[in-house]
Amino acid sequence: MLAINQMAASLFRFIGGAARNMIVANVFASFMLLIFMVLGGFILVRDKVKKWWIWGYWISPLMYAQNAISVNEFLGHSWDKILDSTASNETLGVQVLKSRGVFTEAKWYWIGLGAMLGFTLLFNVLFTLSLTYLKAYGNSRSSVSEDELKEKHANLNGEALDNDHFESPSTAGTTAIVQEDSSPTRRGMVLPFLPLSLVFDNIRYAVDMPPEMKAQGVLEDRLELLKGVSGSFRPGVLTALMGVSGAGKTTLMDVLAGRKTGGYIEGNISISGYPKKQETFARVSGYCEQNDIHSPQVTVYESLLFSAWLRLPEDVDSDKRKMFIDEVMELVELKPLRDALVGLPGVNGLSTEQRKRLNIAVELVANPSIIFMDEPTSGLDARAAAIVMRTVRNTVDTGRTVVCTIHQPSIDIFEAFDELFLMKRGGEEIYAGPLGHHSSELIKYYEGIHGVSKIKDGYNPATWMLEVTTMGQEQMLGVDFSDVYKKSELYQRNKALIKELSQPAPGSGDLFFPTQYSQTWITQCVACLWKQNLSYWRNPPYNAVRFLFTTVIALLFGTIFWDLGGKMSQSQDLFNAMGSMYAAVLFIGVMNCTSVQPVVAVERTVFYRERAAGMYSAFPYAFGQASVLI
Repeated sequence: MLAINQMAASLFRFIGGAARNMIVANVFASFMLLIFMVLGGFILVRDKVKKWWIWGYWISPLMYAQNAISVNEFLGHSWDKILDSTASNETLGVQVLKSRGVFTEAKWYWIGLGAMLGFTLLFNVLFTLSLTYLKAYGNSRSSVSEDELKEKHANLNGEALDNDHFESPSTAGTTAIVQEDSSPTRRGMVLPFLPLSLVFDNIRYAVDMPPEMKAQGVLEDRLELLKGVSGSFRPGVLTALMGVSGAGKTTLMDVLAGRKTGGYIEGNISISGYPKKQETFARVSGYCEQNDIHSPQVTVYESLLFSAWLRLPEDVDSDKRKMFIDEVMELVELKPLRDALVGLPGVNGLSTEQRKRLNIAVELVANPSIIFMDEPTSGLDARAAAIVMRTVRNTVDTGRTVVCTIHQPSIDIFEAFDELFLMKRGGEEIYAGPLGHHSSELIKYYEGIHGVSKIKDGYNPATWMLEVTTMGQEQMLGVDFSDVYKKSELYQRNKALIKELSQPAPGSGDLFFPTQYSQTWITQCVACLWKQNLSYWRNPPYNAVRFLFTTVIALLFGTIFWDLGGKMSQSQDLFNAMGSMYAAVLFIGVMNCTSVQPVVAVERTVFYRERAAGMYSAFPYAFGQASVLI
């Protein structure tokens, strides 16, 4: 059994290394199991194997495994019984072996064991060779826009680009995020939107106390992650939500966006003075997740079209929708990549920075009033982060309310924000207000606290701010930055602003939508079917392997079981017929299941994001998946 385990592990290791693709590997593994099991003497006995397939019997590792185990068992003393001494002197064990076409010599135990060790060595050698000489499928490089190609060509040839040439994102430096002497410009778009403010007062969020902490002596039943947090986010203002790891910045954003489905939430959240209703709020808000989750087999334009199709109101016609998508693509600088496939992260398709911009664009085509962004610059270098932040700045300049969680920004990226909401570990705010020119307001506030060290010339204000507000600094200075903030004039101004924004404007009305989703149930089904059709039919490994191996299995069954169905003279003939049906149903079904699972696994992750955004219900998605597979 140990030798069989090592043989099987080395076999599937070799298949994984040679296939180089999850779909191909799964189907090829099923195909190998089919060959080894059907020709291994288990489903079809050796005497019934056709002469043109007998070579498959001798190369099947399972044949040697079955012979070794069967000989070891049936030649044992437990089976030393003579059923009919007049007919034969053979023991019951020998009769069983002969009836199944298994060799009756005891040496086959050692032959089988040696074969397992030999196959193990062979498959491991083949696995090593496949890693050495086989290259990955396709081109793993990221998509490059037309403007970047022109720029690189000009650099190589020493040519100068035209003055009116479209500024490529790759040529933009980090200082180009915000022009210091220019005021933000409001960009008009085809589809109007209603600017909305988001106000939250005394927000508390708690979860059940983990059993591990209770085991250490903690008596409380709940673990509080947010402790009375208050603030406001306004249209046309880019707010940075910052704090050390464990401060609760992502938790706060998830609570405000309605992404927290568990735990205990207390406090007041209002949208332009009216109490927040999650069903309504999902229609006017967007959420850009930190992980780049998109269907890999659709293009950039198709991703935006699908999002706009399901999230824009029904009264927006097709022409206006396409014009709006073009405007959004220009806003986030994705027009040169209009027809590029999204691809898989780190494998092919768009680069990480391009996928971040696609995240923003997918939410923008829904025409939201409020956008949450969870660390849009994480995992990016300085140039790529600057490109993404310029996209974020362009989004804010349209008059939308944008909130970004950000971890450790550079000086230029930090100064691209208008306001800062800073939290400390434990879920309490310690600063909420404007940054000022070159972060002057923030620096002035913290340098005014007794004992806080002054910032050095040229030092990053974001880094300095996080360093001087750590728990170690609080203990050393003997202060609580949360108490300092709540006693400051800034806190009083923020409370007054919260009170002012919590009152509805005269003549305004609460948001109302007659239906939960923007589109009807039929439109959701059609849109999901359209997208799933693209996702599956643009997947060469899935389609080619499925058609090829289904055809090959049909030919194998036809030749292996040729003319066996008409023979009914012996009980073994019945077993052969049953074995053929068993193998056909099992392997064709298993093969198709294993080929579709990797595709469904990728699309299911996309489904979670799209459903959370309120694009469709579960049934239209299931309808699209099932219809395409049929």
